[in-house]
Amino acid sequence: MNKATKEKLAGSLTAETTELLPFLPYLLQDFWELGSDPKAMAELIKNHLSLSEDTRVLDLACGKGAVSVKIAQKLQVKVNGVDLIPEFIDFAVQKAQEYGLADLCDFAVGDINEVVAREKDYDIVILGAVGDVLGNPTETLHKLKQTVKTGGYILIDESHLKDDGKPEDIQYKNYEYLSKKQWSRLFTESGLELVETISASDLESSENLDSVSGMAAISQRANELIEKHPDKKAMFEGYIRSQQSEYDDIDNKLENVVWILRKL
Repeated sequence: MNKATKEKLAGSLTAETTELLPFLPYLLQDFWELGSDPKAMAELIKNHLSLSEDTRVLDLACGKGAVSVKIAQKLQVKVNGVDLIPEFIDFAVQKAQEYGLADLCDFAVGDINEVVAREKDYDIVILGAVGDVLGNPTETLHKLKQTVKTGGYILIDESHLKDDGKPEDIQYKNYEYLSKKQWSRLFTESGLELVETISASDLESSENLDSVSGMAAISQRANELIEKHPDKKAMFEGYIRSQQSEYDDIDNKLENVVWILRKL
């Protein structure tokens, strides 16, 4: 993993420094869903695709495999999941086996920048809440588009500024958030049709931890690490602050959405 990839990965997971990366599996051990909403993803796929045993799904930056496993379970399609963190992939493999889906879910450790350069002709590609790991929004859309066949679908879990929001209002600035209007223009320029949007406000409560319970879990794990590694206290406390800032942004300044786009 090169330095730039490490920095983007750290930023996408609310880490201020790449030194924190080895500790993220411990800090996030209480979460299975890492950003993306499996229910929304499955609903959009079911609503807009005719599925068969030959349907191919690619889940980029799959984290611990929640989206992959639940899509495979609900829709009975094959899903390939890729993530850079080995511990996340180990957990994903374990969950697939637990759900009896080992034959439908294939997980691998890998850099998604390398994956999108070689993988082609998928029916569906999924990218969930990973910031600028694939580049700026235009670059990201181009890379995703290359992995799916013509008429194929791209699902993106992202947050955009609320209608009255401004980039300078965001507390955790891991990358620049766009407005809904800016994203819409980029879709058109990239040759993608926006088919449907599901917003967080349209969803029933997620199985994942909310901002209060999530912060409590993260703070507990960070404090446990501070006891084990007192010399790294400032780093772990910085992570707590960054995570709180991100939760505050999501609760007050951003709208979380899942888009399904069709390649024209």
